[in-house]
Amino acid sequence: MHHVIRRSVPAALLATTALVPAVALAQTAPQQATEAELDDANVIVVTAQKRSENLQNVPISIQALGTAKLSQLNVTDFNSYTQQLPSVTFQSLGSPGTNVIYMRGVASGGDGNHSGSLPSVGVYLDEQPVTTVGGNLDVHIYDIARIESLSGPQGTLYGASSEAGTIRIITNKPDTTRFYGRVDSTVNKVTNGDWGGRLEGFINAPLSDRAALRVVGYYKRDAGYIDNVAGRRTFCGTTLFNAGGSAIGCLKDGISVTNNQFVKQNYNDTEIAGGRAALKVDLDDNWTVTPQLMVQDTRSHGRYLYDPKVGDLKVQSFYPEFRRDRFIQAALTIEGKIGNWDLTYSGAYLDRKASQSSDYTDYSEAYDSLYESAGGLAYYFAYVDSTGKTIDPRQNVIGSDHFKKNSQEVRIASPGTAPLRFVGGLFYQYQSNDIHQDYKIPNLGAAVSVNGSPGTLWLTQQHRIDRDYAAFGEISYDLSPTVTLTAGGRLFRYDNSLIGFFGFGRNPGSQFTASPSNAAYSSRTGVIQCFTQSGKRLTDVTGTSAAVLLPGAVPGSPCTNLGVWNGSGVDPVKATGDGATYRFNATWKPRPGLMMYGTVSRGFRPGGINRRGDFGAYQPDYLMNYELGFKTTLADGLIRLNGAFYMQDWKNFQFSFLGPNSFTVIVNGPTARIKGFDVDATVNLDPLTINFAGAYADAKLRNNLCKAIDPTFACTGAGNAIDAPVGTRLPITPQWKMSGTARYAFPIGEAKGYAQVNGTYQGRSTSDLRVSFAQAIGDLPAFGQVNLALGANWKGYMMELFVQNVTDERGQLTRSISCGQCTARPYILPNQPRTIGLRFGADF
Repeated sequence: MHHVIRRSVPAALLATTALVPAVALAQTAPQQATEAELDDANVIVVTAQKRSENLQNVPISIQALGTAKLSQLNVTDFNSYTQQLPSVTFQSLGSPGTNVIYMRGVASGGDGNHSGSLPSVGVYLDEQPVTTVGGNLDVHIYDIARIESLSGPQGTLYGASSEAGTIRIITNKPDTTRFYGRVDSTVNKVTNGDWGGRLEGFINAPLSDRAALRVVGYYKRDAGYIDNVAGRRTFCGTTLFNAGGSAIGCLKDGISVTNNQFVKQNYNDTEIAGGRAALKVDLDDNWTVTPQLMVQDTRSHGRYLYDPKVGDLKVQSFYPEFRRDRFIQAALTIEGKIGNWDLTYSGAYLDRKASQSSDYTDYSEAYDSLYESAGGLAYYFAYVDSTGKTIDPRQNVIGSDHFKKNSQEVRIASPGTAPLRFVGGLFYQYQSNDIHQDYKIPNLGAAVSVNGSPGTLWLTQQHRIDRDYAAFGEISYDLSPTVTLTAGGRLFRYDNSLIGFFGFGRNPGSQFTASPSNAAYSSRTGVIQCFTQSGKRLTDVTGTSAAVLLPGAVPGSPCTNLGVWNGSGVDPVKATGDGATYRFNATWKPRPGLMMYGTVSRGFRPGGINRRGDFGAYQPDYLMNYELGFKTTLADGLIRLNGAFYMQDWKNFQFSFLGPNSFTVIVNGPTARIKGFDVDATVNLDPLTINFAGAYADAKLRNNLCKAIDPTFACTGAGNAIDAPVGTRLPITPQWKMSGTARYAFPIGEAKGYAQVNGTYQGRSTSDLRVSFAQAIGDLPAFGQVNLALGANWKGYMMELFVQNVTDERGQLTRSISCGQCTARPYILPNQPRTIGLRFGADF
């Protein structure tokens, strides 16, 4: 893994992400990459510690994919780069941008709920943290300087949500030295699927000797390969009664529906269009300003999941399924000097809108079967139209999220050449999400629907705000030319709030006492818990003149049931807290080309709010990491071998589960211990280059996971039981994950040809932490994938033939279900089937 990273302005590389990682900056200043290293093809230059450094001098477990490597591996999106990062795993809801990322086995599952925990892995696009609840920002990968995967807690450098690690996507910056550009195109065909391709290009244009503009544009179409095939669902119709008049079953003679209008081959295609523009202006020899703007629009049709009960790469969907994910990201970096101290400001703003439609027929199928002995949904629930006639119970979920994120950071650093060095700064982040989830049943009567929304069975209309404040600092001291000690800390405070509505409606007849109360006969959830104009909740004043609802605090909601009465209105529910995280590091370089280090670090994730008030707030969780690592460079840089051994204690981790009435509840659960190691190696035997990266993680519970809240983890008492005993493996992450590449270059006339083989492997993993639930859904089997490429580079041109997933291996990346009772129909997210394609590129 070798690549030249050239710099146009050294100061610009000091501020490559939004959270100021002051912690290790000063320590490594004497090892800042030299001009010779920047021009050496065998040196990987990274900015993980906010300064351009030789990766071999950075005492962190890092895997870096540079511009050349990303092109060689044909990396274009999240799935393709995480395939090459052994420490990274994920869960997906089945569409681009819905992935929940995990690192080093720090995974309990269920972190994707819009009202749930923040992620445990931070994702950064240049200066800005772009981590969001419910799914990652799936940035198209083109004209990217490198992707850095930082394993282990990065909380001191990168703050909240970098508890288990951080992924950084670093774009190429404007270059004032010359005008140049590039155009790339690809066409591909998926086995038994459709055609896809992409067109990309960029231009770098100097505007003067002190200013340059870089503009990137791209369009990509991902081919579909999953078929929505014809199917039928039949629900309970006629109810059977016993002599006493009690329901004892049903006849499947009532409602039978097909999906004929939605049948389509290769229905899971995606189109992505976007661009990026960056301007760099050197105000003088000491001050540089770099504004950047990026926009992207992703439109997905169908889902990337298939139903093994229906067939290989086949599914039966009964409503339209699509997702649109749009974002605009703006950033400003100002770098300069005050005396001989470096000052950096970075401000950034993200606006992301995601909307989707999902088929929820599985829910109706599961609950119709669950209540079959009581007459099924047709009798047990009040799924009726305005005339009281039983209707088709299938549901279609229409949802949207509107994320806004603003981050501000300023840091100052002393000169990096002194034996005693300091760096410190302040950070502030504001992120909000407007959440809309509409569970629709066509023709559902207004009296049993959510008030003011006929046809809506359940509505979530919420406004969430997460604020983070931090102050950080670090001191490094060189005990000798070969030994450096570093101590750093970060003081943090979080302030999270949630307000709005969630739940069923309430029949307004007779001052909210009419029957049926709603389509689910629910008397505990939804409008019944809303605040009235008197300040009391509706449940306390139904049937009286005081039963007058206070208008909803969040637009689009009938009223407010998630909030706190303040005497005249409703305030958000809040969860606040503060604390500290730290990192201590000792680095020893006994000889050139060998570095060993030891690290003790602490990562954290903020607490938050449960929608169910009876569960209260959940607290932050913390990860303690103890790590020993080494980095070696041999044979004048032709051989590189890096490794790290670690043990992590994840204490009282946040765990999401379906609580009473199938509500998602987050509690602080047991403690887990994770032991493992990472290894990354490169051998450059020009013309043959070999890369290998691997990770091993043994992640297990140290306490029982209880079905109900039990701080003793004994799981005793009425209604309690053990969901996962001591020693249960944490889900999602396999014990082994590896990737390797061999690339051989050879002359073809005036061209330089190459042949490449890339292989990946990941072992078996469980799909859920709860043992019986995981058994019902099924494990994720081990699988491997082989990718081949054959191409040639001419002066200014390239052409390549590639085959991805040569053996058409059907690897399983995620197993998921539509609802808590839907274990009879698990869905599988596969790796992409065998894909054959041609790539063309030209420089100018």
